[in-house]
Amino acid sequence: MTHGVDPHTLTGAYATDALGDEERRTFEEHLTRCPSCLLEVRELTATAARLGLAAAASPRRTMKDEVLRRVTTVRQEPPFTESAGQARALRHRARHASRWALAACAAAATALGGTTVWQHQRADEARERARQTQERSEDLAGLMAAPDARTRTAKLAGGASATIVVSDSRNQAAFLAAGMAKPPRGKVYQLWFQDQGSMRSAGLLDPESTTTATLMKGPVGKATGMGMTVEPAGGSPEPTSPPVALLALPT
Repeated sequence: MTHGVDPHTLTGAYATDALGDEERRTFEEHLTRCPSCLLEVRELTATAARLGLAAAASPRRTMKDEVLRRVTTVRQEPPFTESAGQARALRHRARHASRWALAACAAAATALGGTTVWQHQRADEARERARQTQERSEDLAGLMAAPDARTRTAKLAGGASATIVVSDSRNQAAFLAAGMAKPPRGKVYQLWFQDQGSMRSAGLLDPESTTTATLMKGPVGKATGMGMTVEPAGGSPEPTSPPVALLALPT
């Protein structure tokens, strides 16, 4: 990050992927300590997704029928020659061209209909992802700002740092970490609540990110600690490897 630049002014650049690798890593470390910037980044990311969708436009439902109707009524240009033989040849080619045009327009209209359905499906999926992202960011920001929020910070293997945030009033916990090594290919980090001697799944981390601010899934309940293990992609119903992190929840 450029020396002297206030990291609080870089939320927009981060949300639009306009930071260099070193600046991004430094700013992501800042996010683990700044819930206000974290919330702003989430909101800007969701807004950018909405703006991208705003450029999409769906054709009228009647466009296909209208195109097919107009093609049959378009008059061909008359031939510019006095030769009867040439005129017959031109009319013959015109009839063929008309049929080809009709077929091409019909194919285009059909393809346009299929593209429209595909665009609608992608737009719906993007809107749903944006909605879920916004909900998670709001929940995470609410947890960080809760009056009874408690934190505990610890060092993980390889020099990574992790922070646990817990709120009894919200019955939620969050896991924030920076500098983590990426899991092996085909593997993913999975979070767990340590609950009365057993481990209860609390969600998966993005295997491509070395920094995270994640609201752990499920209520804290009577859990006294949390763990993180390396699991096959998609996660496991119970830990299948020794924990790479095991921390007591803050009290």
